[in-house]
Amino acid sequence: PKESSPETPCPVGNSRLTGGLLKIAALLEEGGVCGIPTDTVYALAASCKNPQAIEKIYNIKDRPAEKPICICISSVEQLVEAKPPFSPLLWEFMRNVYPGGISCIVSKGDWLFKLVGPAYDRVGTKDSIMIRVPDHTVTCHLCDITGPLAITSANPSGEVKISLLHLFFFVCFNRHFLTQACLTFLSTGTITIVREGCVPAVKVRQIFDRLKSTMV
Repeated sequence: PKESSPETPCPVGNSRLTGGLLKIAALLEEGGVCGIPTDTVYALAASCKNPQAIEKIYNIKDRPAEKPICICISSVEQLVEAKPPFSPLLWEFMRNVYPGGISCIVSKGDWLFKLVGPAYDRVGTKDSIMIRVPDHTVTCHLCDITGPLAITSANPSGEVKISLLHLFFFVCFNRHFLTQACLTFLSTGTITIVREGCVPAVKVRQIFDRLKSTMV
């Protein structure tokens, strides 16, 4: 009997080349899952225009369904277009920490439908969504081309490596092994640090307290 050929790994592109970015953008638009660099770790990305692609991320990572996936946008301005009812303090905080290794967790609402469309129920939790604006030119440029992306770290749950066999494309830049800082912005005008990462919690609080004091 004829032996089956081994599965071929996905192509790897150079993120410094415009052609590589355009190719990965097209694959994301078509519903593919791609590996991309960020300012902290490599990530698996899917376009929010293709909810089924987000499901593929869960399968690739063997990620438990109860663990939410965050969204990545290119800038605060991309968020402004959706007109979320954020407080002036939250807007000012985001403008001071984005782009960067901080993720803000905020309440969902109709504004998120405007931003991610059919991916609304497949990103975040039932009530909240984590928003990332990486300090990485490649990632932000992709979000400018494709719109918001659903992303998560490129490793199977509980492991440190991931096979390239299930990806459509992998954009190579350089390696980062940092952890993003996650925080929840509460309606009471306070923040809760969910996870401390490359940005120390004390620095996050200093930024927040400084901004809050200027808006009193």
